[in-house]
Amino acid sequence: MSFPPSNLSQFHNDVFRDTELGQLCGTKQLFRDRYLVLRMLGRGGFGVTFLARDLRLPAKPFCVIKQLCPRVSEAKALETARRRFQREAKTLAALGSHSQIPCLLDYFVVGEDFYLVQEYIRGATLARLVRRQGCQSEVIVKRILRETLLLLDYVHQQGVIHRDVKPQNIILAQDRRLVLIDFGAVKQELMQIDNSSKGVTTHFVGTVGFAPPEQFALRPVYASDIYALGVTCLYLLTGKAPLDFKSDRATGELKWQDRIELSRPFARILEKILKPSLAERYQSVQEVLRDLERMSPQNDLNQCMNAQVTPRKTPQDSPTPPRSEKARLAEAIRDWNKRHNQERLIHSSN
Repeated sequence: MSFPPSNLSQFHNDVFRDTELGQLCGTKQLFRDRYLVLRMLGRGGFGVTFLARDLRLPAKPFCVIKQLCPRVSEAKALETARRRFQREAKTLAALGSHSQIPCLLDYFVVGEDFYLVQEYIRGATLARLVRRQGCQSEVIVKRILRETLLLLDYVHQQGVIHRDVKPQNIILAQDRRLVLIDFGAVKQELMQIDNSSKGVTTHFVGTVGFAPPEQFALRPVYASDIYALGVTCLYLLTGKAPLDFKSDRATGELKWQDRIELSRPFARILEKILKPSLAERYQSVQEVLRDLERMSPQNDLNQCMNAQVTPRKTPQDSPTPPRSEKARLAEAIRDWNKRHNQERLIHSSN
């Protein structure tokens, strides 16, 4: 069991002191009489994420609990935030039926904090793989690009913009799937609420360097995810963060061509993906995929990826139908939670 280490920075100490999940971390006390909180996985400007185990299920599986803090206290603003959170959580639940998106197991509001409980994906992020192995070859990066584009195509067809595509949010799972995590849709909706007299404010959701200009202007589109994926490819090829590249003062384009030796066809595709001007960039995933199909045959990512991630055989490794087993499990868990909460209300009223 993981305990908060004694040499934490003040930044992390605040999490363990000021959040309920942090206070429970490393103890035997359960969150909501169900979840054993093990350790913190990460913290952003809008919330914190912990690894936990669901002790009510027979296998006591690992799960991820995300605590989102919209920082509102007025009753009207809080009610608006609650409605938006529930609406976007339902969208995430629908997306989670895809085998390459973590399944949403539960969502709820406790006081002024909002929680998502999601499937835990065993594997390594692309950022970690680069730190371990170094820069990746053009062959591997083209395969990662293509497979992530196919996944984004599904997301975009559901009317969702991810808003935060980056190496830290793409996991190479132990069964060799590329899994897309940490959607910004819920954050976007909740960050538009504050306690001002108008009740609405605007905040940027995304990561500096990966987000294109229109996203900074608070007008993200599907092509914004394509740009961020292009910057992710640069990171995979060079090991350099986007802010490490110089940029053209007139156009804002990153100057990366002298850092990488690429085939001319792939370089042209990457150049178009990375156009700061929305009008010059690829407008849809399908446009990029068509150009990729013209330039190279398709190879299995499992054959060309040099990541040493040991596969773990599970029932989920087998081909899944459109409605996967984990989706059915998540629905069963949500139904069980609903019935359990209703029973608790009945007992408390008696």
